[in-house]
Amino acid sequence: MSRFLGKLEVGPQGLGCMGMSEFYGSGDPTESIATIHRALELGVTLLDTADMYGPYTNEELVGRAIAGKRDQVVLATKFGIVRDPENALTRGIRGDREYVRSSVEGSLKRLGVDHIDLYYLHRVDPNTPIEETVGAMAELVEEGKIRHIGLSEAGASTLRRAAAVAPITALQSEWSLWSRDIEAEIVPTARELGIGIVPYSPLGRGVLTGRYTSFEAGDFRAVAQPRFAEGALEKNLEMVRKLEAVASRLGVTAGQLALAWVQHRGNDVVPIPGTKRVKYLEENVAAAHLSLSDKDLADIEAAVPASEVVGDRYADMRPVGR
Repeated sequence: MSRFLGKLEVGPQGLGCMGMSEFYGSGDPTESIATIHRALELGVTLLDTADMYGPYTNEELVGRAIAGKRDQVVLATKFGIVRDPENALTRGIRGDREYVRSSVEGSLKRLGVDHIDLYYLHRVDPNTPIEETVGAMAELVEEGKIRHIGLSEAGASTLRRAAAVAPITALQSEWSLWSRDIEAEIVPTARELGIGIVPYSPLGRGVLTGRYTSFEAGDFRAVAQPRFAEGALEKNLEMVRKLEAVASRLGVTAGQLALAWVQHRGNDVVPIPGTKRVKYLEENVAAAHLSLSDKDLADIEAAVPASEVVGDRYADMRPVGR
């Protein structure tokens, strides 16, 4: 039941590891590693991390988890977002050749591997031509340090310019019932160029599961994402209740239904729902095997119309590239 991102074969669903280290409340490293191991047992091969998660500690965690299991893993990480050590919400972006090369060395060391299967530019650097960034990444492919090149939150014209320099294997962007802005232009362009699509936050930052009505102090969702701020969250949860009603009729959870909707976007789509608990991992993986009829899909979209979501994705960061 494999899927392909370009020519890269992976399981139908990946695992986002970010929340194991920060942004979504505290996590337990032992439990997180157990979750990664269970994912591999269930046929999840694509593990997703980034140097800025932690920062750095998430790559170290994933590296510990895959020690002795490297041949079971399609390992993806990212570079390009530069964290301010004094303020976690203040970030810069770098995609210059020097930063590409220094970043990969740090990631290889933290992950404890000799190559990265899929290396993403985390955000497009507005001050560096994409040709320079992708050219430097292509050099890493030639040197065997990475196997495939990916971009994250890149726009259609950027994809075209990048693909003219070197093959692009995957585009990682937010895509869920609540976030469908990539469908009009970016997804068709990616498909035209043979680029696979890796949706992050396919569960609407977890809120589409119905498990959240509030957040822990300091949770990234409430701090930096307007759709989860007081007032907006309550309005958006009304849609979650409608999704739960559809899910109940079909005998699944709201989260499984939301995730299955993303899985049905195409065979070149490999979502990476994140979790740090085995229980929710198993629930997510089961969603990859759900079969939805056209009526089911229509009912889901009627319950959660993206046009009615209250609040932007980010407060101070417009992530979709040019």
